[in-house]
Amino acid sequence: MTDATHMEPQSTSLKSDKLLLLYLRLVGYFTLLAFAAAVMPERWMIDIAQWLTIDPFPEHPLTFYLARNLSLLYGFVGIGLLVIANDIDRYRPMVRMLAYGTIAFGVLQIVCDLMSAMPWWWSWGEGAGAIMGGSLIYWLDARARREIDSTTKCLTTSSAGPKTNQNKND
Repeated sequence: MTDATHMEPQSTSLKSDKLLLLYLRLVGYFTLLAFAAAVMPERWMIDIAQWLTIDPFPEHPLTFYLARNLSLLYGFVGIGLLVIANDIDRYRPMVRMLAYGTIAFGVLQIVCDLMSAMPWWWSWGEGAGAIMGGSLIYWLDARARREIDSTTKCLTTSSAGPKTNQNKND
């Protein structure tokens, strides 16, 4: 017989966790596309920058180095998100820190973009997107934790059975 205190609900069956997993996987797979940007031809980088009206794109080895390495970093973030989504119960403690880190990253993106004289729409779009994404992760994780807690309490209460008073002298 299983001890009721060790019964844990499978969180991936909970609605909030399904939404959290969907979001982590969506962002994770999308972010993997950054690996392609890491190896794209320099001419494409210049053309994309001009198309985005970020002119002129500095054609310097350091600029391409930084762009490629940032793309690699984003790609590895995508791998990390997919690993977390693959075993959410195991990595649950990291999800809250991921949310906080993503929100902080968004704020710092806005600051760095403004310091770099990026167009306002770029600075606010990029930073606000990260802040909203981190907030969504936090909200979905908080909902899932509440669902897990309430399900665990229900399992513990229902498996304990009726309480009986037995006389020690019987």
